[in-house]
Amino acid sequence: MEMWIKEAQIEDAAMTYKVKETLVTKKTKYQDLAILDTYFFGRMLVLDGIIQTTIKDEFVYHEMIAHIPLFTHPNPKKVLVVGGGDGGVIREVLKHPSVEKAVLCEIDGDVVEECKKYLPEISCALENPKCEVFIGDGIKYVNEHKNEFDVIIVDSTDPFGAAEGLFGGSFYEKIKECLTEDGIFIAQTETPFYLPEVVKKVFNDSKAIFKITKLFMAAIPTYPGGYWSFTIGSKKYDPENVDLSIYEDLDTKYYTKKIHKAAFVLPKYVEDLIK
Repeated sequence: MEMWIKEAQIEDAAMTYKVKETLVTKKTKYQDLAILDTYFFGRMLVLDGIIQTTIKDEFVYHEMIAHIPLFTHPNPKKVLVVGGGDGGVIREVLKHPSVEKAVLCEIDGDVVEECKKYLPEISCALENPKCEVFIGDGIKYVNEHKNEFDVIIVDSTDPFGAAEGLFGGSFYEKIKECLTEDGIFIAQTETPFYLPEVVKKVFNDSKAIFKITKLFMAAIPTYPGGYWSFTIGSKKYDPENVDLSIYEDLDTKYYTKKIHKAAFVLPKYVEDLIK
């Protein structure tokens, strides 16, 4: 008997993947969690029926959300990742030699533990001595740490349920206070094709708070629409004007210095969306 997982981003469209084996399913305190082994994309983390990451294409998302802000900031020493319990962003953050401490603040401890078991390629840096894992509410954590982090990365699930509070102006105001005087914030901000209203709202919220706000894109096969947006807010540094020639190349599969610049060149329909 064939088994398939279907993810519906909107009511009228869905993506399906053939499943080889179900590795774990459980109801955590916050959400339904599953880790599946699929034929084409390998093992994948699924939360509340929505695919979060897969072994085959995770590198695109994790590299782009981490390296663009970290190469934009001239000396990032302390980094906060809100969400991201799979550990992929932490793995990429710790490739930067200037980083002295990376804090992962994940509300659902079950996500961290199951990813350590079943997605070790992604979660491998969570045991690094530079990494501190804090299981708790990211909003509360940000509120309690002022002027502390050079870069804050919001690696949240979609803006529904447990992650809804991580999208919006009031949270971004607190993030600004949590950042140092030249700090940088970045968040995944959904698909402009299926959820244009979310992309527009987050961009405008960030623009109202940060001196510099830019949107960039990356191609991620398992994310709805295949084309994903990220919004970066900076107190001082423009991610498009950074001199990347001073940095050594990292071990990456998607991110390059050319991609860093090119990602900010937007299709007209996305440009029009955020005008």
